[in-house]
Formats: sequence, C-alpha cells, structure tokens
Amino acid sequence: MVWKRTRQSHRQKQDPRKRLNKQADLEMLNISAATGEIDLLYGDESGFCQWSEQGYSYYFQGEQKRQEQTKRRGKRLSIIGLWQPLVQFFYSLVIGSFKSDDFINLMDEQSKIASESGRMRVIVLDNGSIHTSKIAKEKYSQWEEKGLFLFFLPPYCSEMNNIELEWQHLKRDQLAGQMFETEKELACHVIWGLEHRGEKGQYSVDFVNVRPHLHSFT
Repeated sequence: MVWKRTRQSHRQKQDPRKRLNKQADLEMLNISAATGEIDLLYGDESGFCQWSEQGYSYYFQGEQKRQEQTKRRGKRLSIIGLWQPLVQFFYSLVIGSFKSDDFINLMDEQSKIASESGRMRVIVLDNGSIHTSKIAKEKYSQWEEKGLFLFFLPPYCSEMNNIELEWQHLKRDQLAGQMFETEKELACHVIWGLEHRGEKGQYSVDFVNVRPHLHSFT
C-alpha cells in the first residue's frame, strides 16, 4: 500500500460518448498546435484563501506539525488563466469572483492578439456560467471574425483541461502549508508562484487587468 491523497471526481457524471467525441476533437487541435497551424490555449478559473492548508505530510514520531492561523480568514482571491504550453501564461486576479464582463474583457484581448497575428487562436474552456452567459454568447461571432474560437469541454470533464495541472502544482508546491496575513500578501505569493513555474517551464507569464478601472495587484 502507498499513502496518497484522496481526490474528488465527477467521472460517474460524465457522458462517455460526449467525452470520447470531444477527446478526439481535442487531440486534433493538439496536433494542429504542434505543427504550428493554430495557437491552442487552456483556460480556467481557480481560487485561493489566506489559510492554505497542507494536504498531507510526514512527521517524526511523537511530533505534530501545526499551522498557526492568522487573525482573519480573509476574502477569496480568484484567478483566471490562459495557458499556452511552452509559450505563454496569461492571468488576472480579483478579490471575490469573476463576472461575465471580466471574461469578455479577457477574450477581447485574446481576439485582438489573434487578429494582429493572423493566426487562428483556440481556447479550451469548461461550461462555466461566465463563459456561456447571454452577454458572452453575443460576443462569440465577433471573436470568431477576428480568429478567436472557444472549444467547450463536455460537462464534468475538468481532467481534459491541461491548465488544471498548473493550478494543482501552484497550490501544492508554491502555496501549501502557508498562512497569509492579508489578501495582498497572498496575491504576491500567487504571482511569485506563477512566475516561478513560468521560469521552470520556460514560458512567459503576463498579467492582464480585466478591471482596468480598479487597482491592479501588480
């Protein structure tokens, strides 16, 4: 037997046929990206809090590792990321949750990149509400005219989105077991973690302010 952390799964809720069809389409997109025909990015949102617990750990006999909690739990720090493996990682941070307008601002920036480069740009996403809201759907055709296309994964198939591994490593390797006094301190460590992973993976990391009217974390 080995000691491993238990993970949450939605596999029993998946539609095997839809998953198989989408997996085949995704593999074709990966081939096109590998041959330089398109730019393929993986997009997703995640979140952090000031109390970042350690999932599991080894201890010396008779000892117990303790994490001293900060005075306040703090508000959720949300991140939205777009990862093009070996090339670039775009991200934005906000306190609270992202709105459809934030997603639209991020996609407007991506459609501009696609238009200026003259290359088809495909972004892999789940069916989150900010991705499929009415106001977001109204922008789909405009983005496609500029060369930006959204590829939606089937429900409950988050493991098909490669950016999920980036979130996992960021939380496990850069943030796990730490307590932060303020949201700003937490944001600084998240940014450092992203930049560290970018250096290790040899891709650039770029902040995108989806709320230009508000104070930026960077």
